[in-house]
Amino acid sequence: MGRRAKNILLITSDQWRGDCLSVNGHPCAKTPNYDALIADGVYFRRHYSVCAPCGPARASLLTGMYMQNHRSVRNGTPLDDRHTNIAREARKAGYRPVLFGYTDTSLDPRKYPDEEVRKHGYESMMPGFEEGLLLPAEKPDAWLKFLRKQGYGFDSLEAAYRPVSYYPEAENRGRTYPPPEYKGEHCQTAFLTREAIAYIDGAPDNWFVHLSYLRPHPPFIAPEPWNRMYDPNEVPLPIRAGNMPSQSAQHPWLAAALGPYGDWFDPWIREALQGEHAEKEIRQIRATYYGLVSKVDHYVGGLLDFLKSTGRYDDTLIILTSDHGELLGDQWLFGKRGYFDSGYHVPLIIRDPDRPGRTRGRTVDNFTESVDVMPTILDWLGLDAPRQCDGCSLLPWIEGHTPADWRTEAHWEYDFRDLESPELERELGITMDHCQLNVIRNDRYKYVHFTDLPPLFFDLENDPAEIMNLARDERVANAELSLASRMLSWRMANDERELTAIKVSRDKVFSR
Repeated sequence: MGRRAKNILLITSDQWRGDCLSVNGHPCAKTPNYDALIADGVYFRRHYSVCAPCGPARASLLTGMYMQNHRSVRNGTPLDDRHTNIAREARKAGYRPVLFGYTDTSLDPRKYPDEEVRKHGYESMMPGFEEGLLLPAEKPDAWLKFLRKQGYGFDSLEAAYRPVSYYPEAENRGRTYPPPEYKGEHCQTAFLTREAIAYIDGAPDNWFVHLSYLRPHPPFIAPEPWNRMYDPNEVPLPIRAGNMPSQSAQHPWLAAALGPYGDWFDPWIREALQGEHAEKEIRQIRATYYGLVSKVDHYVGGLLDFLKSTGRYDDTLIILTSDHGELLGDQWLFGKRGYFDSGYHVPLIIRDPDRPGRTRGRTVDNFTESVDVMPTILDWLGLDAPRQCDGCSLLPWIEGHTPADWRTEAHWEYDFRDLESPELERELGITMDHCQLNVIRNDRYKYVHFTDLPPLFFDLENDPAEIMNLARDERVANAELSLASRMLSWRMANDERELTAIKVSRDKVFSR
């Protein structure tokens, strides 16, 4: 039977931790709309982003490539224009993919004029997408214009995020408790949702919308009522060592990352962690983050209700995921960096309307990766994945099968070079091209390899908090060597492969 559904809705919510779903048994986060879609789709419980931060993660998500191959290693590192992506490939099936939000793409300066490359910096739109509403995180001009039309006197993004002064009970809570001045229905998440709905409402058949939310990405400030949705005294505490110095002792990179030259999105957080009110601040940041999670869930629910009420829900492939996770105080870190699971474990929910009944509510516990999303969409469209893709289609899982020889590990990479401020690499005594790490983790163990720093090895069964580094410990030497060998094999098997299935001879050009 041919495919009846026509439309594709790819939703990413930036920096959403994989454990922040109430269906997962999270002790406080409420996500009823994500949970409902899980019950009506397929949930990939152990899904990992293959790199961070935003730019590299989205490059991998939208090209299906590991960072070792696309080499857009940092926000601002250009993405080689020779690589195709999901938007360019979907056009082969007659789609015109439209973006609402951002892809954090740095255009290839060899391909595009300097003026175009610099226009949006690292927040340009990935080639192949059409602009529904480009809303960069650092310069969301369309949203600020909307706020001014509502009567707010904001002249900058900083002003829009400024918390309300003398907010009730603020003195007893952390500094991320007071809301901004704008109402909840005027927040960026609500604004972007309404714009996407307006487009879909007038779109012809076979639309493809990539809806890219900023939240729950920092800044940690939530409008009412989301700012007070969670009591900071009831949120789970971070997983960490007893204090920052003891955590720092785990590894030279971690010591540097926790220092003044670490990648702190909000520099005040590091100061707060060392102050007398550290516990209060950490608890409130986590409570505010969960509020932002629930806010996104609320507006995604409204979008799904719209699809149902207009008869589009059963004509649409729906994918919910995130670009990467958020450390949220785990290991005394915030943001998305390093090698810890909470920075890379993300949600993935897929609802295929063509397969009612049989796989509704299925949970997949095998490891899946962000590079699998593009091949999945192309497989659903009946298109072959380009040879550049490192991921595999998840359609067999969605159809109710269990593929043979599926991966038994998750992999990710992190590059911590900084061309503008290289203090971290100077502190570590390494060169720019040595500022990278690779991670491989299976059901029990986790191995972290640095180019020019000592490795790490964790026994996740006995140390799920990733506190005790067992690298070079004779008791686990065989297990460490085995995982290190598998990482080497993974790197070798996934080297750039575009022309490797072609052979040129005097008689013929062979390919397979």
